[in-house]
Amino acid sequence: MSHWTPDAIPEQGGRTALITGGNSGIGLVTARVLAARGARIILAGRSQANLDGAVQKVLDVTPTADVATLVVDLSDLASVGEAATRIAETETVDLLFNNAGIMNLPTRQTTRDGFEMTFGTNHLGHFAFDAQVWPAVLRSTAPRVVTVSAIAARWPMGRLEDLMSEKSYRGMGAYAKSKRANVVYTLELARRTAGTPLKALVVHPGAAMTNLQQHGDGALSRAFTPIAARLLMGSSEGAAWPSLYAATASDVQSGQFIGPAGRDQTSGTPKPAKLPKGADDPQQGARLWAESEQLTGVAFKP
Repeated sequence: MSHWTPDAIPEQGGRTALITGGNSGIGLVTARVLAARGARIILAGRSQANLDGAVQKVLDVTPTADVATLVVDLSDLASVGEAATRIAETETVDLLFNNAGIMNLPTRQTTRDGFEMTFGTNHLGHFAFDAQVWPAVLRSTAPRVVTVSAIAARWPMGRLEDLMSEKSYRGMGAYAKSKRANVVYTLELARRTAGTPLKALVVHPGAAMTNLQQHGDGALSRAFTPIAARLLMGSSEGAAWPSLYAATASDVQSGQFIGPAGRDQTSGTPKPAKLPKGADDPQQGARLWAESEQLTGVAFKP
């Protein structure tokens, strides 16, 4: 594959992109780029004030952009259901980005519904949102669902056991578990929608300084983060490339894992990446899907 950049993105007029976590970081970059190509954008996030600020940042680049907002808290299933129902009843969603996430909470916290916060937000919240927004996705003639995972999906601590981290809790362990779930979920979605126009893709952005890095485990983490920002991490702009490529490139296939091709896969042009070991096991996919339906109380029949 030749070197890909967002300059290769075709015009997106007539397509609507819904982006969770669209008010900052990778989500905001994704919104700005797609709006510049003519897409209608729906920015989803927890704070209307933050969303309004993000809308202005999109308009600063593309004054004629069509940008709407959707307040949703992925850690609250009632909020998820209300927001998703609004979209399901009124919209056609061509590009659905499961982009929002939290990382490395220093102590175990729970969502309003009693789930471990990281897994509950990063996976279960998106699972319930996708399930209930699905009628809007089905109205599209060529829909794509792009879920943002991470390199952490490959870590051994990310095994899909003790999903609520009740036996033991480590911030990055819970994060790795949620990011592996993102991959397993996407591959199962690809299997369940095989033979349809929908493409389900999962991406990892490499490494970039975004709002995810706001949590750390003490003084060592706080001291290391600025160094990592300079030496290891790319920009939010570059980190959004895998998402943009997955959403718009003509040569991607449903079920692919897309990441940057550079050294250690921290940056560079996007390309298909190696899956976490065992993530493509259909039995694991079916099990996670069933557990997600049971935990959230939301049936998902794509």
